[in-house]
This record gives sequence, structure tokens and C-alpha cells, in this order.
Amino acid sequence: MRADALRNRDKLIAVAAVVFADHGVEGSLEEIARRAGVGIGTLYRHFPTREHLVEAVYRRELENLATAASELLAEHPADVALEEWMNRFVSYIAAKRGMAQSLRVLLNSNSELFAESAGLISGAFRQLVDSAAAKGLIRGDVDSTDLLHALSSIYSIPDSPEWRERSRRLVRLLMDGLRRGVE
Repeated sequence: MRADALRNRDKLIAVAAVVFADHGVEGSLEEIARRAGVGIGTLYRHFPTREHLVEAVYRRELENLATAASELLAEHPADVALEEWMNRFVSYIAAKRGMAQSLRVLLNSNSELFAESAGLISGAFRQLVDSAAAKGLIRGDVDSTDLLHALSSIYSIPDSPEWRERSRRLVRLLMDGLRRGVE
């Protein structure tokens, strides 16, 4: 892909992520193209259907979330990195509420995306949990898969104005439980 085409594709994905977060997956494709500074034909050349664009946005955000684990560990103590990543994960799943219908379409189409994403997220999370446990910053008897299921359940909180603050309180509650008994 030419450099300008790659830049256009990247801009479309970045703008689409914002539009989908603000307006759901039914956000205007014309608006996405306009905000990205390209024509609608360019959008359709890169993403023949709305689902292709949704998949690209979802994949990019997954990759960013997975990459954040190593970056956070390099910048913070392991328990702080874990808590920050958990808050980012909650924000990530909140943004996916608007994409739920299109993601179901992708799931039913046997897209490889979900198999890939499960490995990316669980691997990044396991890295954070294992690092914090190895340094004695959280309990050593924690199974990262169980903890990820608990964290994912935050998605089921009804959407309301206090949703974000409630989710942050739940992350703090999980972290308090992880730190309990650690001297």
C-alpha cells in the first residue's frame, strides 16, 4: 500500500473509532470520510462494508490495549500498571457497547478476529498479573483468567451517567482484594 493510502486508512480508522464511540456503529460513514479529510470513495476502497470498518477499528483498539501492558510495566510499579490497564480495559469495553451489533455480525461470520483478540488480551493481562504477583505486589494465588472474567463483568453495568465512576470503583475494589494480605 502506498504511503498516502496507508495514512488515509489510518486516519479513517482513528476517526471511525471516535464516531463509533460517540454515535454507535451507525455513525455516518460520510461524516467519517469528511472528518478524515477524504472522499467517501476512498473510505469504500479501504472498507467495502461498514463491518469491515468496524473490524478494523476493533482490531486497532485491541492491539493498542495489548501493547499498553508492556508500556505500563515499563513506566510504573507492576500493581499500578495492572490497575491502570484494568481501567483502560473498562474504557475499551464501554466503547464497544455502540459496536455490539456489528461485532455480533463479525462473530457469526467466523471472523478470525475474535480468536486473535482473545489471545492478545489474555496474554497482556497475564503478563501484568504475573509481574505484580512475582514482585509481591498482589496475592500470588490469583488466576488471571478468573480476574479477567470478573473485570469483564463490569460491561453488564447498566449504561448511566455514573457508569464510568462506578466502573472505576469496581476496579479499585478488585485491586484492594488483590493487594489484601500482601505485606
